[in-house]
Order: sequence, then C-alpha cells, then structure tokens
Amino acid sequence: MLRSFVTVGGWTMLSRILGLVRDQLLAAFMGAGPMQDAYQVAFRLPNMFRRLFGEGAFNAAFVPQFSAILTTEGRGVARTFAREALGVMLFWLTGLTILGEVFMPEVVSVIGPGFRNAGQGADQFRLAVELSRITFPYLVLICAAALVSGVLNGMGRFAAASAAYVSFNVIGIAAILWLTPFTPTVAHAAAWGITASGVAQFALLLIAARRAGIVLGIPRPRLTPRIRKLMRAMVPGLIGSGVTQLNLVVDTAIGSLLPKGSISLMYFADRVNQLPLGVLGAAAGTTLLPVLARHIAQGHETDAHAAQNRSIEYALILTLPATLGLVVLSYPIMATLFGHGAFSDRDAFLSAQSLRAYAIGLPAFVMVKVLSPGFFARGDTSTPVRIGMATLALNLALNLALYHPLLHVGPPLASSIAATVNAAALGVMLYRRGGLKVDRGCRGRLLRMGIGSLAMTAALIALEQTALGHVATLRGVTRIAGMAALIGAGGVAYGVALQMLGVTDLRTVAAGVRRRLMRKKA
Repeated sequence: MLRSFVTVGGWTMLSRILGLVRDQLLAAFMGAGPMQDAYQVAFRLPNMFRRLFGEGAFNAAFVPQFSAILTTEGRGVARTFAREALGVMLFWLTGLTILGEVFMPEVVSVIGPGFRNAGQGADQFRLAVELSRITFPYLVLICAAALVSGVLNGMGRFAAASAAYVSFNVIGIAAILWLTPFTPTVAHAAAWGITASGVAQFALLLIAARRAGIVLGIPRPRLTPRIRKLMRAMVPGLIGSGVTQLNLVVDTAIGSLLPKGSISLMYFADRVNQLPLGVLGAAAGTTLLPVLARHIAQGHETDAHAAQNRSIEYALILTLPATLGLVVLSYPIMATLFGHGAFSDRDAFLSAQSLRAYAIGLPAFVMVKVLSPGFFARGDTSTPVRIGMATLALNLALNLALYHPLLHVGPPLASSIAATVNAAALGVMLYRRGGLKVDRGCRGRLLRMGIGSLAMTAALIALEQTALGHVATLRGVTRIAGMAALIGAGGVAYGVALQMLGVTDLRTVAAGVRRRLMRKKA
C-alpha cells in the first residue's frame, strides 16, 4: 500500500506542480479582477465534477464493486460491468450537459449570484456564461475518464490512472501560452484548454486500460441489477465525499457578493492549499479504498484496521508540517508563486490571508478523504451523506455569518471549521461501529509528529527574524532562492525532529533507497 501511495502521490505532485505553473500564468495575465472572477466561476462547476469523480465519490462506489467482481467472477464479467457503467454514465451526463448549455445563465446565477448585481456589471455575467458553456462539456469527459481510472485502480494499476491527470495541466498551460492570440481573451483560451484536456485524459486512460487487458466499448445504456446497485451506492456517495467541493461552491457563491477580485483571491489561496491536500488526501483515499475492500471481503478486519492506521500516519506525517508551514509562510509563498504580472503585491498579501484560513482546516480536509473509505469499503454510504449534509448546512451558516465582517477570509475560515466538524464526526462514527481502531503505536507516532511540526514552526519563526524574513519584498531569482531556503530549512528541522523523536530512521530509509536503486541497476 505504501508503494502505491507513493506512486499516486508522486504523479499527483507532478500534476499539482504543473497546476501551479498554470495558475501562475492565469495570475500574470489576468491578475485578481472581474475577468479572473468570471473565469473561476466558469471553471468551478466542471472542476467540482473532476474532483468528485476523479478523486472521490465515483471511485468510492465503483472500485469496491468492480474489485469484488474481478476477484470472485473474473476479468470478463468485470469488463462487462465496466462497459455497462460507462454506457449509462455517458447517456445521463450527456443529457445533463445539454441541459446545462441551454440553462447556463441560470446555473451561473446560482454559482455567482453577485455577478447580476448592478455594481458588478452585466459584461462580467455574460463573460461568465460564455466561458461556462465552453468548459461544461468537460464534465462528461472527465467522468468517463474517472470510470476508466477506477477500472485501473481496481486492478492495482495506480500509475497509469494518476499519470493521465497530468495532461490536464499540460494542455492548460499550452492553451494559455499559444491559443490566446486566436481567442477574444486569455480567459477564453484557458476555457478551451479545460475541455481539450478532458478529451486527452479520456483517450490516454482508454489506451492504458486496453494495455491492461480491458477493452471498453460504449454499449447501449441498460439498468442492469449491478448498475442499479452502483447507482444506489454512487448517488449518496456524491454528496458524502463531495462535501468539500460543495463547500467550495458555497465559498464561490458568497465570494461573488464580495468586492471584485475576492473570488480570485480565494481561488489562488485554495490552489496552494490543494497542493498537500490533493497529493496526500487523494493518494491516501485512492490507495486505501481497494485495500480495505479486499480485506473486508476476505473477512480480515484486523488487516483492515492496520491499513486504516497506516494510511492515517502516511497522510498526517506531511500534512501536519504543511499546515503550520502554510500558516507561517503564507505571504512569502503567495508573493513568490503569484506576485508577478497583473497580480500585485497587495493581491498576494490579501490572498495570503485566505490561505491561512484554508490551511487551518488542511488536516481535517485530508482526514475526510482518509476516513471516508472506511465507510465506503463496508458498503455504508448513508452515514457520510448524513454527516456531509449537516456540515454543508454548517458551512453555509458560517459563510453567511463571516463573509461580511471578514470579507475574503470568511468563506475559507467557514470551510475549515466545517471540514473539522466533518472529519471529527466521521472518526467518531467509524470508531463506534468498529471500523476504526487506532492502536497505541499509531497514537504515539501522531503525537510525536505533532511535536516535530511544532519544532519546525519554531525554527521558521526564528528564521523570519533574519534576512529571510523579507523574502516577499525581494524580486526574481533572489526571492525564489530565499523561499527555497526557508522551505528547505523547515524540512530539515522537521526531519531532524522526527529522527530525534524516533518517528523515522533516516538510515533505514536511505538503506531502502539504495537497495531499490541496486535492484533497478541489476
């Protein structure tokens, strides 16, 4: 499981890094203003589906069922089930896309209600509708790609599925750089890049599935007993594991009621927060679900508990220091990543405030992804749904209470509080039902990880009293080097703390790396 975790995490890390490059281009060309806000609203809806289906709810329903069929009935029956699921999915989502294209003004009014206000201007609303119509077909392509990805994950082939998502950012970068001269605005070019990337991802995953021995055609949609079972598991799962994304949509809707540029400020902060969340949370959830499903299907509850504990440790060993690091270094991080072109130093400072609010909830966001598979692998999708709906209502209430006094900090803080409540409720319910048994060793390691993270934070605060504390005011390569020095120093401090506290043994890790390299050479 650790090897799969590292594989998925590595490819996801590459995708996130390329995503930061793409976002840097968006910031440099559009800054934080009305055009950027319109583009982000157009991007929010298909991106929500990407995260729901690519990293969450669909896999939660599909992978356990596909894995069970593959294990008990063989590859042929599993392939038939996957083809039937693909046919039904494409049929329904194509219809949804057509409706979305026709009623896009009403959809945009829900996601960005503030755009219709007189102060925002009718041009911004029209631009948001136009861009949304360009990006909306992406949801069909990415949902179909997610099904093929689930097939590969169910077969234990995590690398191909994770690698395909890199194309989203590669094509997005290319569209911004080379398609812009042929479109009305850079926002149009970026929107076309989103849809084009969906075509590429679906095609690459179909090729990977074919190489794995699963040829997926598109049969006539039929509601077979297995498909009905899948839909029953998937519909509540969409709500349960998608609460984080629904919360972000609420943030966007509330953000449209704030001063111009607020949606952009929160978006870029969320993108930085999504780097550790996407890498660690997605990797843990993706690799844990099929492992839990196999153990539970075989009646090995002890092994399932052990896998759950190790997944918590793998995720939090980097999430805890990332959380504190983002809080302490939020302004220099935002200035270094986005403080160029049309994105001003003031934009970076304000966006850093949103980042701190998002970072507070980072461990909770990750734990939601780690704990949810414990329910899904046992066929329980109703509990995460109930908890998710309660926290969604809490997030909306907090948004309404905080957005006026805190402006662009209110919605991120509301999301973090809601995610914390969500994770706590999932943990308590899973423990009460016997699905979570955190052993003494896991508890001790988590405590020592927390102490190590605090030691790293103390080192960073001390460094900020030196010349490195002025990184945000520097320019060019000097600022990048200063930021790298701060992050590197924090990483060294954390690594030394973990070594001293006995959480890790660097000599054992180094020996394992050497053995792997020697095997590859042999």
